[in-house]
Amino acid sequence: MTLIIDNLKDIQLNINAACEKVGRDPKEVQIIAVTKQVPTERAEEALAAGLIHLGENRPEPLLEKQQHITNGAVWHYIGTLQTRKVRKVIDHVDYIHSLDRLSLAEELDKRATKKIQCFVQVNVSEEDSKHGLKVEEVLPFIKSLTPYSNLSVIGLMTMAPNTEDESIIRQTFKGLKQLQQQIINQQYEHAPCTELSMGMSHDYAIAVEEGATFVRIGTALVGLD
Repeated sequence: MTLIIDNLKDIQLNINAACEKVGRDPKEVQIIAVTKQVPTERAEEALAAGLIHLGENRPEPLLEKQQHITNGAVWHYIGTLQTRKVRKVIDHVDYIHSLDRLSLAEELDKRATKKIQCFVQVNVSEEDSKHGLKVEEVLPFIKSLTPYSNLSVIGLMTMAPNTEDESIIRQTFKGLKQLQQQIINQQYEHAPCTELSMGMSHDYAIAVEEGATFVRIGTALVGLD
């Protein structure tokens, strides 16, 4: 518990500093505690520390944790979601950060019992190792989602390259922000696109400077001792 509290204090200070640097309100930034590789007890400690957003990337650990955590958590599915596993998670998550293909949109829309808050995943850096749409594919893809009344594209998600070169990381996040503005300009009812999910343990401060509204933090927050 002390570990997470101490880590959270440091992270919040960094977020506050990043916001001050660019004239943002820290309240605009939500921290998602990525609990995908830690036990349920650690997720419960995150909630006890005042965090409410928890992120998982596979159906099985998500459902296992939810057997013990029955209230107080907002659940984010942050991993690649196989179409055949949609039925397992659809009623157990509040946000999906990895919408990247029409077949997944169709399955989500078909099985949803409420409006699903989605982030379209974008591979801004165009790395072969990463999932997501290319930048030029995003606008046509979002337009194609118009018929799916159970989906709301609330934002975009990306991952920056794993590098120490801050300029490369920053350029990736800038690219997503620019793309977000293009979508907002379209004024799609089904895609308000007000949110940006970007930034992890090693680059969340840069992401905040570039407009992130959700940062996905695992190791730096709930990592094992």
